[in-house]
Amino acid sequence: MKKNYIKRYWRKFWHLLWEDQSLKGWLFSIIFLFIFVKLIFLPGLSLVTGSSLPMAIVESCSMYHKGDIFSNYNSWWERHEKKYNGLGIEKQEFSNFKFLSGFNKGDILFIIKANPEKIKVGDIIIFDAGKKNPLIHRVIKIEKEGEEYIFSTIGDNNWGQLESEKRIREDQLVGKAIFKITPFLGWGKLIFFELTRPPSERGLCKEN
Repeated sequence: MKKNYIKRYWRKFWHLLWEDQSLKGWLFSIIFLFIFVKLIFLPGLSLVTGSSLPMAIVESCSMYHKGDIFSNYNSWWERHEKKYNGLGIEKQEFSNFKFLSGFNKGDILFIIKANPEKIKVGDIIIFDAGKKNPLIHRVIKIEKEGEEYIFSTIGDNNWGQLESEKRIREDQLVGKAIFKITPFLGWGKLIFFELTRPPSERGLCKEN
């Protein structure tokens, strides 16, 4: 009897979740998926990756390259060569870095735990900069003070460093970006917050 009740309940649940085309079914599916992602999927992914932020939506244009995935590395480097040479990074070294074409606002990145000992110059790290959301920038310098590593980063599309990224301590690390899950899909969330941003930070990216 109990087994039959469970089966009937499951059929109703499945129908409402995936097959019911009414407004009620649509709302139920949205709520269920939100709860699943928030309470099950993301916590599980955090456990696997070791990062409290296993997926990150790029919210600014600080790592944007003109043309994004279709950008020309040589022409991009010509425009930014002086900046990186001043930081002691040559063209050949940069060409071996991950995310060679940067990334765009709205891209979703896959994040894993950032092991300080394994981070290299050129890696993209996510760190707490004392702002509402963590920053996602490229490592340009690594020092060691005693037993602790100190990192310095810059945004590929920024002409200078922010004060908050000149000395990043190990306890500020949130994770390290491994690959781009999908481009632009994060706009599904960002669009709701665009009007709260300063006018200069709204809309699609352009190269500085």
